[in-house]
Amino acid sequence: MPQGHPDPRRQRPGQPQRPEEGEPRDKRPTPPPGVPGQPGAWPGRSIFALLAVVVLIVVLIALATGGLDRAKRLSTWQEFESLYANRRLVERSVQVRDNGVYAERKPGQISREEGEVYFQFSVSDKEFYLKKVDELTNGQYSNAPTGVGTQILQVLLSILPFLLGLVILLWLLSRGLRSASGGPGGMLGNFGKSRHRVLMKEKTGVTFDDVAGIEEAKYEVEEVIQFLKNPKRFMRLGGRIPRGVLLVGEPGCGKTLLAKAIAGEADVPFFTISGSDFVEMFVGVGASRVRDLFKQAKDSAPCIVFLDEIDAVGRRRGGGFSSGGHDEREQTLNAILVEMDGFTPSDGVIVIAATNRSDVLDPALVRPGRFDRQIVVPLPDVKGRMEILKVHAKKVKLGPDADLERMAKITPMFSGADLAAIINEAAIAATLHNKDFVEQEDLEEARDKVKFGRASKSRVREADENRLIAFHEAGHAVVQVMLKDADPLHKVTVIPRGDTGGATFSLPERDRLTESRRRLLATMRVMCGGRIAEERAMGDVSSGAAMDIAQVTSMARVMVEQWGMSDRLGFIRYAGADRRDLFIPDRAYSDQTAVLIDAEVRGMVDSAFADAKRILDENWEKVEAVATALIKHETLDAADVHRLMRGEALGRPTVSELLAAEARRAREAAPAAPPAQPKADGSPDLPPGAMPTPA
Repeated sequence: MPQGHPDPRRQRPGQPQRPEEGEPRDKRPTPPPGVPGQPGAWPGRSIFALLAVVVLIVVLIALATGGLDRAKRLSTWQEFESLYANRRLVERSVQVRDNGVYAERKPGQISREEGEVYFQFSVSDKEFYLKKVDELTNGQYSNAPTGVGTQILQVLLSILPFLLGLVILLWLLSRGLRSASGGPGGMLGNFGKSRHRVLMKEKTGVTFDDVAGIEEAKYEVEEVIQFLKNPKRFMRLGGRIPRGVLLVGEPGCGKTLLAKAIAGEADVPFFTISGSDFVEMFVGVGASRVRDLFKQAKDSAPCIVFLDEIDAVGRRRGGGFSSGGHDEREQTLNAILVEMDGFTPSDGVIVIAATNRSDVLDPALVRPGRFDRQIVVPLPDVKGRMEILKVHAKKVKLGPDADLERMAKITPMFSGADLAAIINEAAIAATLHNKDFVEQEDLEEARDKVKFGRASKSRVREADENRLIAFHEAGHAVVQVMLKDADPLHKVTVIPRGDTGGATFSLPERDRLTESRRRLLATMRVMCGGRIAEERAMGDVSSGAAMDIAQVTSMARVMVEQWGMSDRLGFIRYAGADRRDLFIPDRAYSDQTAVLIDAEVRGMVDSAFADAKRILDENWEKVEAVATALIKHETLDAADVHRLMRGEALGRPTVSELLAAEARRAREAAPAAPPAQPKADGSPDLPPGAMPTPA
């Protein structure tokens, strides 16, 4: 027999053929229609049985009520007497039964109604109505007593539909309860089933070509793909395939995108599920879903299982508030630990997980043997941001002045998701302005929108409030220009963005992996400049510096407690461990040390405030020049601020002058109105209903 074809003599009739070893799984024959649980299967017999029961009930109801529909019931005995007296009833058709008097109607000249009429009475009144019928018909009637069997049959026909409905309801309830005990496809039986999705290579549409800016992480993941494609190559020297890969990084750095690229590159089944899909209100459901997921994965091995946001179920055990009962999350975590590295090996199943909180994961989960590799997906640097912008810019039309290299430089600490949002927002803005392509100003506006929010150009402010915000932002800008250790100024604006009334943008010259003390102190002085300038200009303070105060305070506390930048406290960390699952703050120092920490924080902030006040007092005329220009022009770039601080004029029109010029062009473009022609009698034109003056 040729290889790849099973022996037909060993195949049972009607049994689907089993694939040979080595045959690709996507080419294996699918079960024929009619097999429960497979696509194209016929509905179960219970559906046809239910339809048959419903039809039977309808027929029985029709039979039970059919006779009464043909017969007309009379409400009073006088109606029966009137019909008989008017000869509307067939003679000798009057019949007295146990429950009423029946007779056949004659078809009349006006009404062609035929059929039976009856007057119903109780069994105890039968003797009374026998005398009445005898007097009415002069003995021309018949007495037909109803037998016991007939009465029982009538009672059964009347209550049979209700009995059948009750039986069907009980049957459905019992079937649901049986399936709730663990039967497949029932009301509660599906709670223990995994809610994963299976992706194949052609379904994702994402490859490694779509992943940019995280080259090291991509290289490590590509090794896993090589393991799956050619495992014998790595097992030749005694190595084994990694059982787990943990992707760690900030939100938006591309962890899920990297997993999609793995699914697009690997020619194996890809099971994807979120950590929150394991957790339910019923205890034990998460562990059951974990077992079901790995059971299906082992049946499809080699394959990849992707657990997104694994910190939902993988947090450190034993922390936080516990009521003393069973913890559903811990049971789910225990099931994951056993399935990944327990007595039952899961060879051929590679687990890839993603999280941005690796510090809260259980140590047993991240040890070698379960997650053999931890791949850090960092924020992209300048080169990485450039590559990411190029990938997303392929989908839009860029203008000749669009400079992606400049955008990469002015977007430090931006994630891949932020950069994708910048390209998308720029394309939307260019479309709304009816442009043919995306220009540089659209990209820079999109950058500010993503970082700080949309500009509220239509918000109307009072003159005093506008002046206060102008001096506030001018104070920030002047201090930033005067300090050489601060980041270079990019632009300053009084146009509201998001929750802020104005903004001063800086432009870092390079990406920083560490923070220096001199830069942090300079940044604190820049933040203090806004409050100092507005207080001197307005003679009062406002709540506009709330964000500046919060940033200065948190920065000083981090410098003292975590980074050892205090001369009095020295090279010691006083900040507690980042244990967000604890309700009690972690503090490993005395009350005297706490007083000293508060004093050091206060001293740093006071020193920064005093230095910023000294700088602004020495350069107050520059602050006034920048603030005045902000009131006129609303937005100034770094070159404008430097020109104003040197005492030069800007030489460009203000916002009011631009609006006036636009209105003047609109008037000139409008057609001129014809001059008014005087009337022949010399009287002036008057509006309708007006009377001329006596003069």
